[in-house]
Amino acid sequence: MSTAAAAQSWCFATVTPRSRATVVASLASPSPSSSSSSSSNSSNLPAPFRPRLIRNTPVFAAPVAPAAMDAAVDRLKDGFAKFKTEFYDKKPELFEPLKAGQAPKYMVFSCADSRVCPSVTMGLEPGEAFTVRNIANMVPAYCKIKHAGVGSAIEYAVCALKVELIVVIGHSRCGGIKALLSLQDGAPDSFHFVEDWVRTGFPAKKKVQTEHAALPFDDQCAILEKEAVNQSLENLKTYPFVKEGVANGTLKLVGGHYDFVSGNLELWEP
Repeated sequence: MSTAAAAQSWCFATVTPRSRATVVASLASPSPSSSSSSSSNSSNLPAPFRPRLIRNTPVFAAPVAPAAMDAAVDRLKDGFAKFKTEFYDKKPELFEPLKAGQAPKYMVFSCADSRVCPSVTMGLEPGEAFTVRNIANMVPAYCKIKHAGVGSAIEYAVCALKVELIVVIGHSRCGGIKALLSLQDGAPDSFHFVEDWVRTGFPAKKKVQTEHAALPFDDQCAILEKEAVNQSLENLKTYPFVKEGVANGTLKLVGGHYDFVSGNLELWEP
């Protein structure tokens, strides 16, 4: 069997197109103000909204002073000390049972964005949620030769921990979704991993572009934030143990969207 044939035999879903594309938007960065063009022709055209261009070269942060690094580490130590005295030590009824093992009811897929934290957003305490965080809270389709980290987490949550609910939560102003919507066919990638990962949401992107082509970029992003969640929910059903649990009524799938601009949380079932 050829390598390509072997790959297809292991994967339930077709891999998204492999054409190389570039990320036109930086993750979670604001768009720049429009500037005048040096060309007389282009200056007469309205400047469309697009996120900031990322150059196709590595970008490194300026060196951080050792004192600032030490202060950042001290911040973590102080944070734990506060957690220990104000939460851990005061709730033995919560933490003592966790020493023997975990039995979470939820599995949560959330974005790695620092502005969103599913435990804080939904008031979940330690031991309640088995959590996976990645760029744009995406769940790829079942495939034994790719994304083993996500696949193993789903398998362990469903088969070993027996979670009852899998929740995929998107959020407002998601940089990963902006990157996905900004991908241009035929252009080189700017990152080692980002473009290939966000292409997981390629079908959702195409759906939004087809059904909402007349809308501005920002409005399409807002729609895609939810449509990508719906695609992840469908991708979850390509995992045989998830499909079986849903069919047996022992497992439920739920989509969500957290708007941290308005402070609203929306939940729905596929």
